[in-house]
Amino acid sequence: MNKYGLLYARILASGFGQPLDVHQPPMADEAQLCRAHHPDYVRLVLSCSLSPAEEKRIGLPVNKAVVDRARLASGGTILAARLALAHGIACQTAGGSHHAHHDFGSGYCVFNDVAVAAAVMRAEGRVRRILIIDLDVHQGDGTAAIFRDVPEITTFSIHGDKNFPVRKARSDYDLALADGTGDEDYLDLVNSHIPRLIAAHHPELIFYNAGVDPHIDDRLGRFHLSREGLKARDCAVIDHCRGADIPLVTVVGGGYSNDLEALAGLHFMVIEAAARKMGFSAA
Repeated sequence: MNKYGLLYARILASGFGQPLDVHQPPMADEAQLCRAHHPDYVRLVLSCSLSPAEEKRIGLPVNKAVVDRARLASGGTILAARLALAHGIACQTAGGSHHAHHDFGSGYCVFNDVAVAAAVMRAEGRVRRILIIDLDVHQGDGTAAIFRDVPEITTFSIHGDKNFPVRKARSDYDLALADGTGDEDYLDLVNSHIPRLIAAHHPELIFYNAGVDPHIDDRLGRFHLSREGLKARDCAVIDHCRGADIPLVTVVGGGYSNDLEALAGLHFMVIEAAARKMGFSAA
């Protein structure tokens, strides 16, 4: 959990923090959460009334602090979506809880912030067609399941075939890769598929889960991407989306290293790439 504070400190120390606008989101409210989640599940979470089995599936004790954080993460991604529509790019310093399903949480994910934000943007009439690019090393199973029957929302996931979750959902486009996948093969797939998806589906808003757990040193990753490979990935996604003039929201996603300073540095790369794309330069 400490990586998030270190990431924010890294942004401020970079010199980007002064010219960039930094926003603090409100918590997502019950009505917003119910756009992506079953009302009964939302009420159980908000009242901290999940059963031991439900908490075990999430992997966390669902107490008030955890609930508040999950609501803030969802509120942050909603706010980032609105800012992206206004300015072109907005970066969440958290988010990417893609294992939370419609009526249950899983894999340390209580609420699916990207699913909530996407559903809220559509409900408010801001956009109709959305593309969700999930490049966390673990499949975005919750997101895929939530939007399985929503043709206007396209889900795309590149993930480890043998990694969590054991039972994969079906995204609109899944690329399940072998353990040990490295920079060249991975980047070829990113650069070949994303332009095709944009051309085929004409999204009005794109969410990008920029999880850094494909890194070679990640404890849970199993891929062999280098730091330079991850940086090239983030730049490629941003270039493809903004080259097509589509508003882009980035969320940090997963990253599991014992070196928290190094981990925050990996998460910072997508924010740095977005800032440079928008014409900002570090001091």
